[in-house]
Amino acid sequence: MSDGVTIGQAAAFVGVTVKTVRHYHKLGLVEEPERDGSGYRRYGSAELLRLVRVRTLAAAGVPLAEIGMLLDADAAVFAAALADVERQLTVRIEELAAQRDVLHRLVDGDRALLPDRAVALLERMPGLGLPPAEVAATREGWVLARALVPEGFDDYLGHVEHALDDPRFVALFKRGVEAMAWEPDDPRIDELVTSFVEHCLADPALLKIVTGLQARSETATRYRLVAHHGDDRGSAAGRLVSLVESKLRSAGVRVPGAG
Repeated sequence: MSDGVTIGQAAAFVGVTVKTVRHYHKLGLVEEPERDGSGYRRYGSAELLRLVRVRTLAAAGVPLAEIGMLLDADAAVFAAALADVERQLTVRIEELAAQRDVLHRLVDGDRALLPDRAVALLERMPGLGLPPAEVAATREGWVLARALVPEGFDDYLGHVEHALDDPRFVALFKRGVEAMAWEPDDPRIDELVTSFVEHCLADPALLKIVTGLQARSETATRYRLVAHHGDDRGSAAGRLVSLVESKLRSAGVRVPGAG
C-alpha cells in the first residue's frame, strides 16, 4: 500500500480544489510530489502542511506572488509582511464599507446623490406649497450643482435654508413656479422679476441663491449648466431666469454672462 494521498484527497483535506493545488504547483508554492510505483503522485505530511500554509495565507489576503517569499522568510520578515497585508486589507475593508453605504443609500435614491442636508430641504419643500414637479426639478439641479461646483455646494445649501425661512422669498418663488406656465411675453413676468430682484437686493444673503454656485474656475460655463439646466430658452421659465440675471447685473451683482 502506497504512503500519502492522491491530489484529489489532498485538495479535499486542505479545503481547496484540485485546480487550485495544480495552480500552487505552477507558481512554485508547493513542490509536486514524485510519482509512486503505480504512477500516482502521493502527497505526504510535508506537502499537506505546505498546502495548508499556502491556503491559509491566501485566505488571509496575502497575494499568491508573495506567499513563497513569506514561507521561506525568518520570523521578523514574516511578521512585517503580514502587518503590511493587514494595512492593505484595512484600506480595502474601508473601501468596501463605503461602497456598501452607497448601495444602502440607493434604496432611497436622493441620498445616493445628495447629502442628508439637501435631502432634508427637498423633503421640506412640499410643506411650503411647492409642487412635486418643482421639487423634482430642484433635485435634478442640485445633483448637477454638487457635481459641477462641489466646493461651494454646502455653503449654497445654507443659503437655501435661509431663503426657505423667508416667507416673502417663498411666496415670490412659488409665484415664479406659477409663471412658468404663462406665455413668455406675459407682462406679469416683468413685475414678478422686479419684485423678486428688489427683495433679494434688500437681503444680500438671498443673493447667494443666484450667485452662490459660481465656480472658482470655468465660472461662466459651470454656472450656465446649473442655472439653465432643463431650461427652454423660449419659455416663460427661460425669460424669468434671463430677466433676473439681467436685472441683477444692472444692480452691480456679478452673474456670469451667456457667452
